Amino acid sequence: MDDSQRRRFGRSYGSVADIYDRTRPEYPDDAIDWLIGTPQRRILELGAGTGKLTRSLRKRGHDVCATDPLGPMLKHLARNIDGAVPVQAVAEGLPFRDMSFDVVVVAQAFHWFDHEKAIPEIARVLRPRGTLAMVWNERDSSVPWVRRLTALLGELRDDYDVRDDAFKSTELGPFGPVEEKTFRFWQIVDKERLLGDVSSRSYVAVMEPADRDPLLARVGALYDEYGRGADGMRMPYLTRCFRSDRLGEPAGSAEPPGGGNLLFDFR
Repeated sequence: MDDSQRRRFGRSYGSVADIYDRTRPEYPDDAIDWLIGTPQRRILELGAGTGKLTRSLRKRGHDVCATDPLGPMLKHLARNIDGAVPVQAVAEGLPFRDMSFDVVVVAQAFHWFDHEKAIPEIARVLRPRGTLAMVWNERDSSVPWVRRLTALLGELRDDYDVRDDAFKSTELGPFGPVEEKTFRFWQIVDKERLLGDVSSRSYVAVMEPADRDPLLARVGALYDEYGRGADGMRMPYLTRCFRSDRLGEPAGSAEPPGGGNLLFDFR
């Protein structure tokens, strides 16, 4: 995916923010504890969206600054989650001083970043030995009905979306060895929630109605074949977690990009 496609697909979430907030899953507790740890931390969340991870971080008592480039996503976060500081910002240019955070966490968003620009920025705002943590929820296609759903969306995904394995440890120059762990959980989905989840995917959000509506009709028919009516079905997820510590002292000046246009200082 080239930069223009990445920007276009990334911006598509603004048009489906309501659906995204209603239907996307959150993250299992054991995965969050493994990523972040239990002591209270100063956390910068990048690509926070509507706050699917933010809510759990705040419940654990962490200080959280939640950033996202899209205002409609942040509006949901600000309305629904107490105590988090929402900031509209991109990962490639963070308006924070050096060494402001103990942890930078990215949920379901690292593959949207320009890594050459974002990784040095992440390293700059992390304290030495601070942690970069990343997480993705992936549907578990070992379950037959989910395998059929994946096959139905597979051709579109190849055309429209980046792959979730865009994270590559070789890109993380300022960071040490990468640890990885996978967790499993289930989400109850009814027909409306399944259709909403599919609608909120970037490669569907950018489609014209003439193409999107028949796709959603096929997804609905799949649910009707396998579903249990009002009781819903269980969607299995694999939560893939990665963490790596910042090495040495961060490079760069004490001022953020933009001539000192500082929004917040978390030190």
